[in-house]
Amino acid sequence: MSVTRQAHAKLNVFLRVLGARDDEYHDVETVVLPLELHDVVTVEPADGFAVTVRGSRAAELARAGGEALVERAARAWAHETGRKALEATITVDKRIPVAAGLGGGSADAAATILALDELHGTGLDTETLLRIAAAVGSDVPALTRGGPVYADGRGDRITPVHAQTTHWVVVPASFAVRTPDAYAWWDDAGATGPDAGALIAALEAGNDETLGPALFDDLQPVVAARHPEVGDTISALLDAGALGAVMSGSGPTVVALARHMAHADQIAAQVPAAFVTSGPPRTMGPFSGVV
Repeated sequence: MSVTRQAHAKLNVFLRVLGARDDEYHDVETVVLPLELHDVVTVEPADGFAVTVRGSRAAELARAGGEALVERAARAWAHETGRKALEATITVDKRIPVAAGLGGGSADAAATILALDELHGTGLDTETLLRIAAAVGSDVPALTRGGPVYADGRGDRITPVHAQTTHWVVVPASFAVRTPDAYAWWDDAGATGPDAGALIAALEAGNDETLGPALFDDLQPVVAARHPEVGDTISALLDAGALGAVMSGSGPTVVALARHMAHADQIAAQVPAAFVTSGPPRTMGPFSGVV
């Protein structure tokens, strides 16, 4: 048997950084929006343990050490379920840009936890799955939930959010930004953004004209100060007609809100390396079930 799941990329509709914690993380507030863009994770029983990466971005993942997050997720699941030996082969078909603020590694980790649970029939409850996810990384709980969420704490406390379909232009950068670096830069010179209540209301109501200008990311100014390409990309997207544009998460990927898919296509045609996607995905369940 094997279990195959989609591992959906995410964007941060907003990211509000409140301050450093004693555990080397930061307290944040954010809305995590899963996107149609996804990797595919397949888990199969085996005599030993191995992680294999293939696909157009496999080399990027290897350079960034992304397989380690998948392995950490698998071992966290094994520890929770009391398994002394982890026997599985995990294959990641990599499509999400790596170290880009789109949560690709966290999505793969979340899919791994859910696939192992399904494959072995352990039937862990939601609270336990989220606890395993939080032990792996701050973005993993949100991507385990299976839909848009409001997250706070270090990102591990999540609440479902109702979100209308939105259409986005995504522009990956030619360089990477390490998440610890982005938060360290914020510690040195960052500021906390506004309360996001009105932004969340606009997202839930499908009011894109209000949502676009309200997008913000507290890490954006400190990343853009070191990588002016971020600001240049935002300006190019706004000049092309986007309703709003913002860096996603710790960056450096920039995302821009469009009125509809045709509008997104028009914007993307004017900005090099841009592609279009939408969120939340039409389905957030397994890519295919147990086969």
